[in-house]
Amino acid sequence: MALVFHSFLLVLVFQDKHVAQPFCLQGCSCSDENFGRTLQCMSFSLGKIPGNLPEELKQIRIENSPMFELPQGLFANMSTLEYLWLNFNNITVIHSGALEHLPELRELRLQGNKLRSVPWTAFHATPFLRVLDLKHNRIDILPELALQFLANLTYLDLSSNRLTVVSKSVFLNWPAYQSRQLPGCGAKILSSMVLALDNNPWVCDCRLRGLVQFVKSVSLPFILVNSYLICQGPLYKAGQLFHEIKLSVCMKPQVSTPSANVTIQVGQNVTLRCLAKASPSPTISWNYPLSIWREFDVLTSSTAEDAVLSQLIIPAAHLVDSGNYTCVASNFIGRSTLVISLYVQPAQVLPASQSFSISWEGNSYIDLRVVKQTVRGILLEWFAVGKVPEEWFTLYIASDEALRKEVVHIGPGINTYAVDDLLPGTKYEACLSLGSRPPHQGQCVVFMTGRDGGRLEDRERLLHISVVLCVLLLAVPVGAYVWTAQGPCSCRKWGLHCCPHRRHALRCPPAVPQSKDRSFRDHLTVCEDGEGHRHMKGNEEKEEDSD
Repeated sequence: MALVFHSFLLVLVFQDKHVAQPFCLQGCSCSDENFGRTLQCMSFSLGKIPGNLPEELKQIRIENSPMFELPQGLFANMSTLEYLWLNFNNITVIHSGALEHLPELRELRLQGNKLRSVPWTAFHATPFLRVLDLKHNRIDILPELALQFLANLTYLDLSSNRLTVVSKSVFLNWPAYQSRQLPGCGAKILSSMVLALDNNPWVCDCRLRGLVQFVKSVSLPFILVNSYLICQGPLYKAGQLFHEIKLSVCMKPQVSTPSANVTIQVGQNVTLRCLAKASPSPTISWNYPLSIWREFDVLTSSTAEDAVLSQLIIPAAHLVDSGNYTCVASNFIGRSTLVISLYVQPAQVLPASQSFSISWEGNSYIDLRVVKQTVRGILLEWFAVGKVPEEWFTLYIASDEALRKEVVHIGPGINTYAVDDLLPGTKYEACLSLGSRPPHQGQCVVFMTGRDGGRLEDRERLLHISVVLCVLLLAVPVGAYVWTAQGPCSCRKWGLHCCPHRRHALRCPPAVPQSKDRSFRDHLTVCEDGEGHRHMKGNEEKEEDSD
């Protein structure tokens, strides 16, 4: 009987000893410290924190793991946890409910992760949090009420992040800071409040003025880990210490110009200037009626700490460049505009060889051009500027084969027309006019389609080579060879002049002087005969033989 009782006692002791062995995650180590039981997982491929950890844990330390998020309800059964160290992992996201059920949490260390932001309202569930370590992350914004639920925080480390601008209100609204500014608090024994803000890319303009003043005024019991904060921008303040700089108050841009009314002659160069003063420095852009057709160079330079000069350079001005040019200066405070009126006067005598492809009907200008090609058609595009009435356009399309012209009436607001089903080896002429008026010289585009034979790839290759070698003329689609009627003679006369010995072979005409301004998107012409042969100066004999 005694032997049986002794055996029963041994079984009870063994079972009690087995039950007393607490659970520990495989691959990790568990130990009993002064403050309680600790779980440590170092350099362990732990993708997430398991949900079956024992409730009695006081500290969890997981480092160098591939863990990338803290999901909601993660610590549902760990209400006694006081220390959570998750340094040097890959944590990118913290869900707003991740810290629920941690009312006793005292320290949260997240050094060396990949956090871009923190759900600051999540700290409402951790009222006793005293240490928050967020250094070596990618945080770039601190909301003004970020610290409102951290009333008992005594250590905040935001060093080595990506903070550029932070309002001083972030710290003035911090309950822990406010409690130490109350009257009579100086007589009490209060713990120091430690703040680390160093090694951030601070942009020292007017937006940082409040924080700079705050840093300069910090005194006990408030302590900066490193009070020598350094500016990284803008360029003229890079490397300066917060204690050395003086920042101005932010202000909306103020713009000015030497002359708001500019008058020039056709073909002259002109530079429009816009000076903007603002804090922080503004960005400047230009708006003008022909911005989609004419692209001008813009030079921007800083003339002072808070002043920017923008220059719009217009080379060889055309008549259509007349109009209002708006300079727009803006920063985060607001925007301001300035209008500069440009008047381009026509020259008294303008040689015909230098006439533009834009025609003049009273006070309006019309430019017709070929902008796109298809295998059996082209796309015509035009624009009209000046005092153009709200009336219809009339497009005339004629060819050598057709007995009469095709007339197309196009309503106002439309500026494109597709010409399809073109016959091969045929010369066409397209003219545009306002209303029912007859077209004037310079309002026509003449083009000739290629032969139907030949592979498409060969035509594209031939066309490309012709464009490179015959760069003074207008180039068009596969199978279509085009020139513009903008000289003193008609297109028919031009063709006879270019090719006096051949009825069907079109040669490249002599180079016509062009304006040096290439901001118009000029087309080039391919000069080929009806058989697809190219004719260029210096190669006449070779082309004759090939015929």
